[in-house]
Amino acid sequence: MKKMSRNVLLQMEEEDDDDDGDIGDVPASRRPFLTPHAHLPSSLVLENLGQTIIPDLGSLESQHDFRTPEFEEFNGKSDSLFFNDGQRRIDFVLVYEDESRKETSKKGTNEKQRRKRQAYESNLICHGLQLEATRSVLDDKLVFVKVHAPWEVLCTYAEIMHIKLPLKPNDLKNRSSAFGTLNWFTKVLSVDESIIKPEQEFFTAPFEKNRMNDFYIVDRDAFFNPATRSRIVYFILSRVKYQLINNLSKFGINRLVNSGIYKAAFPLHDCKFRRQSEDPSCPNERYLLYREWAHPRSIYKKQPLDLIRKYYGEKIGIYFAWLGYYTQMLLLAAIVGVACFLYGYLNQDNCTWSKEVCHPDIGGKIIMCPQCDRLCPFWKLNITCESSKKLCIFDSFGTLVFAVFMGVWVTLFLEFWKRRQAELEYEWDTVELQQEEQARPEYEARCTHVVINEITQEEERIPFTAWGKCIRITLCASAVFFWILLIIASVIGIIVYRLSVFIVFSAKLPKNVNGTDPIQKYLTPQTATSITASIISFIIIMILNTIYEKVAIMITNFELPRTQTDYENSLTMKMFLFQFVNYYSSCFYIAFFKGKFVGYPGDPVYWLGKYRNEECDPGGCLLELTTQLTIIMGGKAIWNNIQEVLLPWIMNLIGRFHRVSGSEKITPRWEQDYHLQPMGKLGLFYEYLEMIIQFGFVTLFVASFPLAPLLALVNNILEIRVDAWKLTTQFRRLVPEKAQDIGAWQPIMQGIAILAVVTNAMIIAFTSDMIPRLVYYWSFSVPPYGDHTSYTMEGYINNTLSIFKVADFKNKSKGNPYSELGNHTTCRYRDFRYPPGHPQEYKHNIYYWHVIAAKLAFIIVMEHIIYSVKFFISYAIPDVSKRTKSKIQREKYLTQKLLHENHLKDMTKNMGVIAERMIEAVDNNLRPKLE
Repeated sequence: MKKMSRNVLLQMEEEDDDDDGDIGDVPASRRPFLTPHAHLPSSLVLENLGQTIIPDLGSLESQHDFRTPEFEEFNGKSDSLFFNDGQRRIDFVLVYEDESRKETSKKGTNEKQRRKRQAYESNLICHGLQLEATRSVLDDKLVFVKVHAPWEVLCTYAEIMHIKLPLKPNDLKNRSSAFGTLNWFTKVLSVDESIIKPEQEFFTAPFEKNRMNDFYIVDRDAFFNPATRSRIVYFILSRVKYQLINNLSKFGINRLVNSGIYKAAFPLHDCKFRRQSEDPSCPNERYLLYREWAHPRSIYKKQPLDLIRKYYGEKIGIYFAWLGYYTQMLLLAAIVGVACFLYGYLNQDNCTWSKEVCHPDIGGKIIMCPQCDRLCPFWKLNITCESSKKLCIFDSFGTLVFAVFMGVWVTLFLEFWKRRQAELEYEWDTVELQQEEQARPEYEARCTHVVINEITQEEERIPFTAWGKCIRITLCASAVFFWILLIIASVIGIIVYRLSVFIVFSAKLPKNVNGTDPIQKYLTPQTATSITASIISFIIIMILNTIYEKVAIMITNFELPRTQTDYENSLTMKMFLFQFVNYYSSCFYIAFFKGKFVGYPGDPVYWLGKYRNEECDPGGCLLELTTQLTIIMGGKAIWNNIQEVLLPWIMNLIGRFHRVSGSEKITPRWEQDYHLQPMGKLGLFYEYLEMIIQFGFVTLFVASFPLAPLLALVNNILEIRVDAWKLTTQFRRLVPEKAQDIGAWQPIMQGIAILAVVTNAMIIAFTSDMIPRLVYYWSFSVPPYGDHTSYTMEGYINNTLSIFKVADFKNKSKGNPYSELGNHTTCRYRDFRYPPGHPQEYKHNIYYWHVIAAKLAFIIVMEHIIYSVKFFISYAIPDVSKRTKSKIQREKYLTQKLLHENHLKDMTKNMGVIAERMIEAVDNNLRPKLE
């Protein structure tokens, strides 16, 4: 290996050929970045972060200054996780294509890329990392650079990153089962402890090199586990510079991968997922995760969260912990939802108003007014017979009970999850994570403005002034607002489609019911319009979603958040705001706007002065809302599974097909992992987003679809195992990351929970026909308004359909060409208005005002009751259990005591040595005088 004692940067005056748009072009003199001090104390490393020695390398002939990795041949050990010497562990792998063997004419570009890579690798060696290069077994153009962090480097950067490490074994965490006598049952659902052994618990503290003796170091090789080693190496890789152009520095492995200088960068899986490693020292954690977590036969078992966290890091672990807890809570909601659905299904034969719609002497003789101008015919009410029967299942008293239950359920879920999250923070040592998190390298690169910290009164660097920050926020907010307006425009387009295509379906579909033709029974103009509009809406949603993902990332990069947590929270809020409007806008339109502002046949309301506003079925828009939810939820689940499972599997299958010629050769671990799919830095973000959108469907519109929790439960049970299968078999190992909680998704769920109470109350009040039916039953079926002697639902349909005189049609509707139903002087329409000839003809009648008052009263009462219960539950259930608080305080006390006692021992030992030396010195001075 060629020796060199200084950091190397390429100095080029020509235009840079990186076109990835990454952040990092900043004056080198202002860059607070890493310098090669891995063997110095951590305090000096931190003090010297801004110092960099940058020699001018000049021409290509000066390449002898580079420190290059050693090239070694593959030793034939396919399961090895070490360098060829068998001692140094591989912590990270970099992959590039050798420019000298590329079949391309771009020699100048290849030479630039080679020099950048050599400068980068040289600087990695200057920072204390050890590199070993090996050519690919299957493709000699590929070179794998294996990265190892020695003990001194790990200790230095563990202190810089404030990584918590073991002090002594912890005997406080005694996990007792909450089920007591049901231990035999939970044992069946749990992972066998003889297969996946429980992790030993420790008291931990942020690592300090000068107090290394205080830490529990039994074996140096095992003190930093593989996940921690990968985190430290990635921290260095993402901050090391490789080029200087016009006094602007280029840095970081992400930029090098994006610009094609490296093909990939990843930590290694520890073994194959189908079989254990031949190396006896390998823990085979990937194999255990596949067998006990990702395999279909483990679908009924609890997740091995501690092993997931150990192998993939806390960020992946907290996601699966949340998803598992959400799925468990859905079980209760699904049971109640199915019970309410069965209640409606079993009582649909007792649905009086549906019988009236289907009765040939009632619904068969009621002639309904045309629902559009000229082309739409008069139609008989009984053509909606089948939809009215289905509506009875969902629009029942059970729906009201379920809506109230879900308002309470969502509060219980959020409160109990907070407690579970606090337990995981304690068990996984992330209680004080916010104090440990480092700034993103992209943020550090832009820190060019010096300000005085109000607390420390010391100078610190920030990326932009307060005025610059305001400008960025304004531009970002404007961009997000523009895209939301774009979605609203697409929703308006769907509405116009509904209005225009309804005319076509009304003209083409049959006007009379033929009992022998199932299409005529089920495919009414309203149903056909609803289904096609829902499908088109779903397609537009997915297209806009794909485009906006890239736009949101660009906006967040421009905003420049400080830490990775801040970055993800900012991106989360933008993406969810967009997705909320994208996915839910059509549902909100159907639930709260469709059929609400239509006027009456003699004076209809027109959209854009041209399109007559569409109406609901005589039974309301609830069934159409159910159809919309089913199509979007089902279509989204199918689409996500295609994206998440099928595409990676096909890509890996194609890759294996291309490599079939070399399949007989033994390939090393790093080459096997290279041919897996990269997950992407925001892969977990999209998993959260998918589940939160589903959470919104389950809570916001559950009053229209009680089976939504059941569908979500089935989807999530499969989702957990599918995600586990993807991570363990189809994707490269992710860089482990720390996470304290689920981030911005928690307040988003709380906001959805609050909004869900309002939406469900309004769906029952304004979308369903429950309130008008109750008003008729208790007030208008008996005197003074009704003719029946007792409370009944008989006559409800006739009472709720107003009468219109055909002669009063305006010119647009008067020339209706359809006469199959005969010549009629009157027709009926869905509203509460006085009949023609009445002194207040076509004005709203007394029934209408009773219904409006009842609806408003219902919303107020339901909201206040549920909000009161939610507030009481939130107050009664603390976010952190008393037991967990005691454990945290106890561990903190014992940790401080341990560190203090060790410090006192060191002080006493040092004082004893000093005292002995002083006594010895005094003796040496007094002895000559006495003699």
